[in-house]
Amino acid sequence: MTRRLGVMTRDCAGINAALRAVVRTATGRQAEVYGIIRGYDGLIDGELRPLDRRTVSGIINLGGTILKSARSERFLTEEGQLQAVRMIENHKLDGLIVIGGNGSLTGAHLLATKYGFQVIGIPATIDNDLGQVDQCLGADTAVNVALDALDKIRDTATSLERIFVVEVMGRECGYLAMKVALAGGCEDVILPEQDFDLNEICQEIQAGNAQGKVSWIVIVAEGKARAQDVATAITLLTGLETRIAVLGHIQRGGRPTAIDRILGAKLGWAAVEALLAGENDKCITLKNEEIIPIPLEMVIKPKKLVFEPEYRLLKLLS
Repeated sequence: MTRRLGVMTRDCAGINAALRAVVRTATGRQAEVYGIIRGYDGLIDGELRPLDRRTVSGIINLGGTILKSARSERFLTEEGQLQAVRMIENHKLDGLIVIGGNGSLTGAHLLATKYGFQVIGIPATIDNDLGQVDQCLGADTAVNVALDALDKIRDTATSLERIFVVEVMGRECGYLAMKVALAGGCEDVILPEQDFDLNEICQEIQAGNAQGKVSWIVIVAEGKARAQDVATAITLLTGLETRIAVLGHIQRGGRPTAIDRILGAKLGWAAVEALLAGENDKCITLKNEEIIPIPLEMVIKPKKLVFEPEYRLLKLLS
């Protein structure tokens, strides 16, 4: 009997590469694939459409997701969950692949454990904050997109001899901020994972200014502070002119890097193979350079990130 698989996605770079791999691997194994439009909201509303090799042709280089994505408040309720399960049954889905971050994969774990449905997850988030996962899909592209913007900001900061405070995404995770700050040669970074002393930062700025340093870039992770508040305080404490740049959602878009395209291809292929082999409630992850399935309950636990060594290096090189 032909197996019928569903797939849903969130939005970040590399998603379409993973989706392409899912569809082409599944169809190569004589399985049918149905794309779920707009994530859990689409599952509740029965927004499914068949996908084949031609449907996913020419999408490996595209950012975002061709299946669209939406945060679902309804799926947080039991009524919404039961409606989603009814749609799974109505469309005769034998298994589901969920490509997403903590929220999406928590929903996948719920479908597997509470409702007994076969589910495999693929980790995808620019925060790179999922437990036991070395590299999440989309994180590398987000760093490079933010870095490209930062390079342009540095041109302006140097030309106008100003201090710039640049806010990047990350919620309660400083992964993106730390990588961008180190790769961009920034003077400081404010992270959710560690305390910061604004007076100390200002003293360093004043000392550098006295020695002829005319531009300065401080990266701020959005989960720790607001760029506007930091910039206002720096101007007040140093008397130097400060500007802000909030990169916002440009970090979620952009054409995926080679790393994310290749990772997406490997994770998508492995997810289908795991599903067809009978695996359930697992997430396909990159761990120690290997693609392996690990329990979803481990992935949705917060990852404790330590940035002190990288921060010390940033300060040494600045």
